[in-house]
Order: sequence, then structure tokens, then C-alpha cells
Amino acid sequence: MPTLDSISGTLKILDKYGFKFNKRFGQNFLIDANILDKIVTGALITKDDTVLEIGPGIGTLTQYLCERAKKVIAVEIDKTLIPILDDTLSEYDNVTVINEDILKVDINALVRDHNEGRPIKVVANLPYYITTPIIMGLFESDAEIESMTVMIQKEVADRIKTGPGSKDYGALSLAVQFYSKPEVIANVSPECFIPKPNVGSSVIRLSRYETKPVDVKDYRFMFRVIKAAFSQRRKTLANCLSSCKEFGIDRETAAGYLEKMGLNKDIRGEKLTLEQFAVLSDIMIKGLEV
Repeated sequence: MPTLDSISGTLKILDKYGFKFNKRFGQNFLIDANILDKIVTGALITKDDTVLEIGPGIGTLTQYLCERAKKVIAVEIDKTLIPILDDTLSEYDNVTVINEDILKVDINALVRDHNEGRPIKVVANLPYYITTPIIMGLFESDAEIESMTVMIQKEVADRIKTGPGSKDYGALSLAVQFYSKPEVIANVSPECFIPKPNVGSSVIRLSRYETKPVDVKDYRFMFRVIKAAFSQRRKTLANCLSSCKEFGIDRETAAGYLEKMGLNKDIRGEKLTLEQFAVLSDIMIKGLEV
């Protein structure tokens, strides 16, 4: 079986198949055994787990997962990688490779068909250009996902885990923290990849909440409020809400909602916690129903 967790092993298999990196898919393959072990260990993979891996590439992380998990489902969009995966994963009988775009896969059906509807764990070295759509798509699918342990751009990881008042705090922070508890497992240098990305990376575990951390009448409406709140960061929250045509309210009305919460009418969105956005959302729904 080819050894992939080194630059020599990776280059050997790429040369064997004449593989050319496709910028369209944001391909950066891990070549550091220490980081690979940290990912699998940080994901808390056991022999009882079925793992969904997104973007297996040449199968480097997949091999580590197959050694630890009961079953691995690897979804790879690049059809030119399928023959390589057939080779590098040939000695494992607990892996299934699917040549699909993860954004078009029915995650609920995948979980049902491959794990009888029981919770799975997601592990991935995500393409940086579609990190947010993939993470939010998985959460919003409401599929039985226990956790996601993903390699993402460090800047995005910083946004995900930060709290109110930070310059990195925003709609993504709140959305991910509504669904899960984020924890950074490791920071990763560009030297750990081939080709080297232009930015640093982080491995972050998102442990999904069984019970949401806040009570809110309509969480989808709350996310629309949050999106509006960060649509123009230099403006006050009242101005942002009144500028959103969907709500159809003026600044005075928006300021009134905030004052009901005991907040300054000139407060900015980045100062509110998830709990406060939930309260604001419920107040706005009640106000709009009048």
C-alpha cells in the first residue's frame, strides 16, 4: 500500500497517475503525519463510528480514518482522483468512495443508507473557497451528524470561535455557535501541504448540540435578523434593521425593539450575544405580527 503521509510518497503516487492539481477544486494535500494523527484523534474516532470524509484527495487522511473507524464514506468531486483512490485504499474493506459534489449530496439519505440513520462524524480537509457553504449545508440538512472536525483557513476558524465585540465576530460565528460547540484542535502551517496554500490553517471540531443553546420562536428568522445586523458593519444595528426591506420597519421602530431589551438604540450588531439575538428576533416577530 502506498505511503502517502510524506512529500515523497505523495509525489510518487501523483507521478504514477500523471495527476495535475485543479485550482477549481482548491486542492491542497496534507503531507504531515503528526497533523493527520491530530485530526483523527481530535475527531474522537472509534471503531463504533461511521465517518463521512469530504474531499479525500489521494486518500491520505482516508487511510488514517479507515484504521480507526468502523466505516468511512468518502465523497470526492474530482473524477480524476477516483482511480488513485481505488489504488491507495485497495487494502481497506471499510471504505466507500462516492464521486459527487458534496453540496449536491442528500446527506440525510447518505446517513440513512450507510449508517441506518445513526449519527455520523464528519472529517474533512475542506476547500477554502466553499468552507462556509459546506459547513452550513451540513448543519441545515438536519442530518444525524454528531460532530464535524474540519481543516479550514485559520481566519475562518477565528471567526467561528470568537465572541461578541471581536472584529472577527459575525453571522458565521453566530450560526455555527447556534448548532455546535467549536474547539480548535491544531493550527497548521502551509508547509504541511502540497502545494502550499497562501494562508495558515486550523483544525476545528464542531460538536453538535443535542439541545440548542437558545430558545427562539423561529431560528430561520433569527438568522435573517443576524444577516441584516452584519450587512453594514459600520452602521448601528437599528440602521441595519431599518435598511433591510424584508422587515419593512423604520429606524425608530428598530430602536424601540432594542430599548425593550434594555439596549442602547445606537448599539452595533457585533455587541449582541446569540441569546440577545434570539430575544430580538422574538420581539421583532411579535412586532411585525401586529
